[in-house]
Amino acid sequence: MDPREIVIRPLVTEKGTATSSDPARRAYPFEVQATANKVQIRKAVEQIYKVRVLAVRTATMAGKPRRAGRGMTTTSEWKKAVVKLHPDDHIDVF
Repeated sequence: MDPREIVIRPLVTEKGTATSSDPARRAYPFEVQATANKVQIRKAVEQIYKVRVLAVRTATMAGKPRRAGRGMTTTSEWKKAVVKLHPDDHIDVF
């Protein structure tokens, strides 16, 4: 599978920027394909950004309730991966 299909986009948020710039953490959050496992995510990030990955943490984010006309619906579930990098590596997106 193509690495760009596994890693959908980096999550550039205030919290994500803070954890990525902290030298003690070096954690970068990404939105990933819901069926991807930690090994696939690690290989995809290493191929796309040319970095060394130390650890991958994943979480399935539940959809949020939204109004749709007179009724309620929910947004789709999605998967988040937080990737910890080697201290010598960094990703310039953040």
